[in-house]
Amino acid sequence: MAMTRKARLLLILLTSAISISWGSYLAQTGNQWPDFRGIYYGTRCLLQHHNPYNVSELEAVYRADGGERQSETLMVRQAVTLYVNVPTTFIFVTPFAMLPWGPAHVLWMGLTAGLFVLAAALMWNLGSNYAPDVSLFLICFLLANCEMIFASGNTAGIVVSLCVVAVWCLLKEQFVVVGILCLAASLAIKPHDAGLVWLYFLLAGVPYRKRALQALLVTAVLGVLAFLWVSNVAPHWMQDWHTNMSAISAHGGINEPSPTALTGRSSGMVIDLQAAISVFLDDARIYNPASYLICGALLLVWSVRTLRSRFSEQRAWLALAAVSALTMLVTYHRPWDAKLLMLTIPACAMLWAEGGPIGRIALLVNTAGIVLTADVPLAIFVVFADYIHVGTAGIFGKMLTVLLLRPASLILLAMGIFYLWVYVRWTAPDAHTCLD
Repeated sequence: MAMTRKARLLLILLTSAISISWGSYLAQTGNQWPDFRGIYYGTRCLLQHHNPYNVSELEAVYRADGGERQSETLMVRQAVTLYVNVPTTFIFVTPFAMLPWGPAHVLWMGLTAGLFVLAAALMWNLGSNYAPDVSLFLICFLLANCEMIFASGNTAGIVVSLCVVAVWCLLKEQFVVVGILCLAASLAIKPHDAGLVWLYFLLAGVPYRKRALQALLVTAVLGVLAFLWVSNVAPHWMQDWHTNMSAISAHGGINEPSPTALTGRSSGMVIDLQAAISVFLDDARIYNPASYLICGALLLVWSVRTLRSRFSEQRAWLALAAVSALTMLVTYHRPWDAKLLMLTIPACAMLWAEGGPIGRIALLVNTAGIVLTADVPLAIFVVFADYIHVGTAGIFGKMLTVLLLRPASLILLAMGIFYLWVYVRWTAPDAHTCLD
């Protein structure tokens, strides 16, 4: 017997509750929302007229406010005291930073949960127009594996949600102003998450180019205001920011992609293409250019196709499916950023509804992409790799390391190539879609 729409929605809420409750439990018994603590105390530091990009000044405010935890590891301490977020983040965090820690983190996590469930429900609703069961399966698995967003309080939970809501508003041409503001906010907080989605609307022609430029204008205004604010308080903040970025990106640092990094053998590993290449050639002078070359070539094909294509909603979903996967590969990202893959669900459902081998491959690739960037499977991979003592000596060891510790990078590349291939070949008008 087919599930009713109400039952499907209840299942979505249930799987969301699993991640929210388990993530909150992990935070309360462990590191206590380190990513949110970082932006919270960084913003409080600025509000107290200190330089948040200066480690000693931020640490002084952090300790004075009672934020320091006895159980902090080096990784957590770096996440809190090495402030690297863009200045525009301060504008959005200020209302929370003006509150004591207790209500501030509760409100932040409540906002994250609300926006995330809304974004997921919108993608499920769109996908269910083509294939209800496929959409429900994919969105529920994704929602049940978002524990780290709610355990860390990372801004990705809000940024991804705002980006997805913006896409829905702009493509459905409903609440367009809300969509523009959501896209602008996501760009302002994490441009490396929302940037290529914004680029799609810029290349898609009128009226989407106009809306992309309006979002960019709002982001630019916020950027100028944030720059003036931070520069007035801390005139030399840019040098300190650069120092912090260098520290966390140095070999073995918290954001460095190689297996020797602080998070290199954890479920919070870096998942960009550099992370896979670095297993074979652990040299930034090699893995960075190689990644940019591969991703750049794929994005060039994608951009040319977008510019030359007449807009249709089907093409839009294929384009967004391809670019949401490629976004994760170009530069630094972690598994919680990969929740942007919910943008691939309408495209997958659409291809499944078309039937044939392409539909089956779409479901296989999409399922693998969501599973291999999910919190629980990644944790299992790490435990298994440690159990069998996987090393990086020899070509076999390196290949096994990539398969066990960098599966996200490989499947994201496969997803990006698959959806790009389908996007390039998708030629039929809206009334009768087919692949030539």
